[in-house]
Amino acid sequence: MNSDTSARNALREMELEVEADGREWMRKRLQERLQAQVEEQGAIFPPERKKSASSAAGNNAVANRIRRGEAKRVARKKSR
Repeated sequence: MNSDTSARNALREMELEVEADGREWMRKRLQERLQAQVEEQGAIFPPERKKSASSAAGNNAVANRIRRGEAKRVARKKSR
């Protein structure tokens, strides 16, 4: 049984190594293809934001006050 277990472990280790090699190969291939596309288009992603474009301050105002502890608290009756 011990040699059978060690053989399985060796096969599993080999399988994991091959999978890791495959993931690395795919990552490099994707990186090369993306880089080629960027060089072809000459674009940067994500595009830089325009200075005039800003988020609406009112949308997050309540959340910001809560985070800073400035939100008005609603009084509750004390439980006794």
